Amino acid sequence: MDFKIAPELQTLTQRVRTFIDQEVIPLEAHAYDDPVEGLPLPLLQEVRDKAKQAGLWCPTMPPELGGLGLSLQEIVPVFEAAGRSLLGPLALNCSAPDEGNMHLLNMFANADQREKYLKPLANGDIFSAFAMTEPAPGAGSDPSMLKTTAVLEGDHWVINGHKWWTTGAGLASFLIIMARTDPDSAARGGATLFLAPIDSPGIEIIRRISHMGEPDLGGHCEIKFHNVRLGPEAVLGEVGRGFALVQARLGPARLTHCMRWTGIAQRALEIATAYATQREAFGSSLSGHQAIQWMLADSATELHAGRLMIQQAAWLLEQGDQARQEASMTKVFVAETVHRVIDRAIQICGGLGISDDLPLSKWYQAARAFRIYDGASEVHRMVVARGVIKAYGHASTTH
Repeated sequence: MDFKIAPELQTLTQRVRTFIDQEVIPLEAHAYDDPVEGLPLPLLQEVRDKAKQAGLWCPTMPPELGGLGLSLQEIVPVFEAAGRSLLGPLALNCSAPDEGNMHLLNMFANADQREKYLKPLANGDIFSAFAMTEPAPGAGSDPSMLKTTAVLEGDHWVINGHKWWTTGAGLASFLIIMARTDPDSAARGGATLFLAPIDSPGIEIIRRISHMGEPDLGGHCEIKFHNVRLGPEAVLGEVGRGFALVQARLGPARLTHCMRWTGIAQRALEIATAYATQREAFGSSLSGHQAIQWMLADSATELHAGRLMIQQAAWLLEQGDQARQEASMTKVFVAETVHRVIDRAIQICGGLGISDDLPLSKWYQAARAFRIYDGASEVHRMVVARGVIKAYGHASTTH
């Protein structure tokens, strides 16, 4: 691997960081102005317009869609800079789920689907949601448990099922729905993705799920599908290829989550370091005490290791490697690192750390979910362990 960052990418990353520090972080004071959406939509639209004017809009989309056309490797430092605020990715139109959905549509949507869904999504005119996760006994981390069905009746698909944790559905203009289209096929060959306008007859948004952390734009919704009829034009990609498309979306999406959360963790370390150097206790600044120094050192070391893991996994994916083990290792390590770094920052800041005078306690709550979504840490450890055992079995038969 070549670890050099091109000068123009360094410049872009610094511009993103400056934009986040000057235009986005001040908006955190308004993150609870709207009790449902968090940041009021007019303020979001205003900062999005500024991002477009600054030439920082939609980093992952190609220029013909108004984006910067950055590769997966190139967005690593850019997304970290954007992630210094939980509002940063929203401001630049590179937040979940829209960023992952744009990536999916850009790879697999046909011309009509690009015009109807991708172009307005990339321009920030609409929002989207990805309806895959189901409540028990449906699909969570195990896709073989997918219960939502799509049955072909004439030339229309009829969808019935129950989803939850459909992020952004409360404001979405359309859903990407994962449903089983062949009940007799293995789970990985019997699912299909469908594009459905949110106002399609039969789509019922039951509720926004109350959760830890800050309000999220569009919420995390529970949805039921009651005989939702969709034409053949609703199929994304090919019938029966849903799982393959989902993997193409989730592989990079796991890494982009890691990039963004690394930005928050780095900012938490900076807050803790600033406090430790200024706070006097027991005859010196807190930063003069070894216990505090070791916490700062451990956080910096783990963030450094996480960055290298993200870079290597992104490089592998760009080489055409599925990088399943590496992506799983990265997701586990970074998610747990972020938790530890924020936890240490709170500990260092003491009473101030658990107050709302600093954002640390809110980040701590929000970051806890990162060890669950996009695959729980235990699931990713299972993937890694399987690879280790398989490699051992191969090695033992060749020696």
